Amino acid sequence: MPEKPLSLADELEIFVREQASQFGEVISYVPAKRNQPITTASVTETTKEVLAPVSSTLRIAELEEKLAPYNSEAWRQATSLDVMKEIIHDCTKCALGATRTKLVFGTGSAKAKVMVIGEAPGADEDAAGEPFIGRAGQLLTKMLEAVNFSRDEVFITNILKSRPPNNRDPKPEEVAACEPYLWKQIELIQPKFIICFGRVAGMNLLKLETATLAKMRGNVYDLHGISVMVTYHPAALLRNPDWKKGAWEDLQKFRQLYDAAV
Repeated sequence: MPEKPLSLADELEIFVREQASQFGEVISYVPAKRNQPITTASVTETTKEVLAPVSSTLRIAELEEKLAPYNSEAWRQATSLDVMKEIIHDCTKCALGATRTKLVFGTGSAKAKVMVIGEAPGADEDAAGEPFIGRAGQLLTKMLEAVNFSRDEVFITNILKSRPPNNRDPKPEEVAACEPYLWKQIELIQPKFIICFGRVAGMNLLKLETATLAKMRGNVYDLHGISVMVTYHPAALLRNPDWKKGAWEDLQKFRQLYDAAV
């Protein structure tokens, strides 16, 4: 007797479970079977409002205003990421310039619709000059792939381009010295979406000085017309398995946000 053809809903459910399993290969978590497949059509009206993109147009004038104090510096006039990287690779604007091995500029597509922003490089990243390549970086790759993003199509960077000793939190003066470089990267790439991994990344990018990760998660913020969400840092997931389910839920929401706009 021939098998009954799968309905579209069944096919979508299988797809979602496959993605969850891929995510679970690294963090040992496969979400429980849902009653509804994860699609834009199945999202409730309330959720649609929460996950709606904040804008469709980057407000470039706001970025230019923030960057105006640096107009006399050579990197400010860079017309590509490659040129900018070459100009700032030996930056010593803060004390970390004397202790790092390599400046970690960022990698990925110069035309990315999505930017991934972490806190700062770790030891592996400092040695190689590339972001997210250690154990946490391998997990990040799997997390992105689980919701159908490849590292090649996004741009990955950090709040700081240099590693703080012993992986401590960035100091305010270090953020102040380095964040204009991030603004310039945003100006050049002009992404539509940003996902911050970790409290420190979200707090510093969005200037939410007293915000906890719990309060930031699940919200869509407006950064100069860019839709921004915040979730757990992969390194935190490696240390705290109980947070795995929340991270998977955040990534699904981010994918929904992306799919609703593109």
